[in-house]
Amino acid sequence: MRRIDAIAIGLGVFLAGGLLYGGLRYAGIEPQSAGVWSQVIFAAGLVGWVASYFLRVVTGNMTYNQQREDYENALLEKRLQEMTPEELEALQASIDDETE
Repeated sequence: MRRIDAIAIGLGVFLAGGLLYGGLRYAGIEPQSAGVWSQVIFAAGLVGWVASYFLRVVTGNMTYNQQREDYENALLEKRLQEMTPEELEALQASIDDETE
């Protein structure tokens, strides 16, 4: 992530908080209560975001894992393409022996 992206995200969250507070004030909620409710909503969003991250970690559905799997598959495919027909037959025979 670039520095400008982090600044933009921070500014977006700051503005979203202000809009949420303003929306609650517009709805007729007192200033102190509007501030508390906007903090509660943001805290719930943060807890949900962290929970989704932990879910991706536990299930192994992360970008790094997917990239590593794609790399390994591409490497195996390249090695298979480089094998001679005799090597492919020997590999197939060893696979058949293991499955039986």
